[in-house]
Amino acid sequence: MKRLLASLALTTTLLAAGAATAGTLDQVKQRGQVVCGSNPSLAGFGVPDDKGQWVGFDVDYCRAVAAAIFNDPTKVKFVPLSAKDRFTALQTGEIDLLVRNSTWTMSRDTALGVSFTATNFYDGQAFMVRKKLGVSSALELNGATVCVQQGTTTELNLADFFRSNKMKYEIVSFATNAETVRAYDSGRCDAFTTDTSALYAERLRLTNPDEHVILPEIISKEPFAPVVRKGDEQWFDLVRWVGFALVGAEELGVAQTNVDEMTKSESPEIRRLLGVESKFGEGIGLGNDWVVRIIKAVGNYGEIFDRNLGDGSRLKIKRGMNALWSKGGVQYSPPIR
Repeated sequence: MKRLLASLALTTTLLAAGAATAGTLDQVKQRGQVVCGSNPSLAGFGVPDDKGQWVGFDVDYCRAVAAAIFNDPTKVKFVPLSAKDRFTALQTGEIDLLVRNSTWTMSRDTALGVSFTATNFYDGQAFMVRKKLGVSSALELNGATVCVQQGTTTELNLADFFRSNKMKYEIVSFATNAETVRAYDSGRCDAFTTDTSALYAERLRLTNPDEHVILPEIISKEPFAPVVRKGDEQWFDLVRWVGFALVGAEELGVAQTNVDEMTKSESPEIRRLLGVESKFGEGIGLGNDWVVRIIKAVGNYGEIFDRNLGDGSRLKIKRGMNALWSKGGVQYSPPIR
């Protein structure tokens, strides 16, 4: 009986949250800003800089949404969220949008009352160890203690990997990413596991970064995507197509430095993308220059990647799968037509 009542209570909560999302775009416009859930401390994705300004790959996605709506990328309120609290904050309406290196999984997509829009970063879980451990492969970690953050897909992936390879391990878990990194840095664990991109970011914060190595095995698929509540198709479409527009602009060579010039292009694809001869913005509740606004504010997908994660950043992460489909990757935008 208790289980039934708990299930009914959860269902009621989710339905209420879904109902409350009707007209999210109108609510955002009335409020005058987008409320975006973000990572509080992951370099490259979301973190306040030394001036208190939020910067990062995920941060720029939130700013892109604000630019599309308000023609002003600063009209965003960032709410730092732990992995444990991120989906609850979205379900209850505390935030309009979650852009926080969150993995798209079936259970999350079908059981939490939320919808993942479009993958903006393809990642995979790996391990980091001290060089002095003398380990060159994750398959050599039998009997190791492993630091991991609670409330993430990382824990299940870790269990699956060791079980599949008939190896033993001891898990040491923590509520926050910061605690997990500190524990590994202090020597409480032999290895630290999380998404590969996060390992590159967190290695920079260790006492002696050069003493640590990221092992080559990728043990999972981690597609990251912005997340919205179910129940508001217009808001879902808006957030999804902002992401597609960033990729589409890179495909067509539209960038921050040339977007005004590109509005004079004779290419039908570019003219549709930039709203010169189409009204596709109206379909998601925006002006027809919505893509121009986005690109002027944050650049295209490649510019965002390079600035925060790639060669223009401290992380120097290669594009890999996140390269355009035409350059060996899987980033691909449906056509605007």
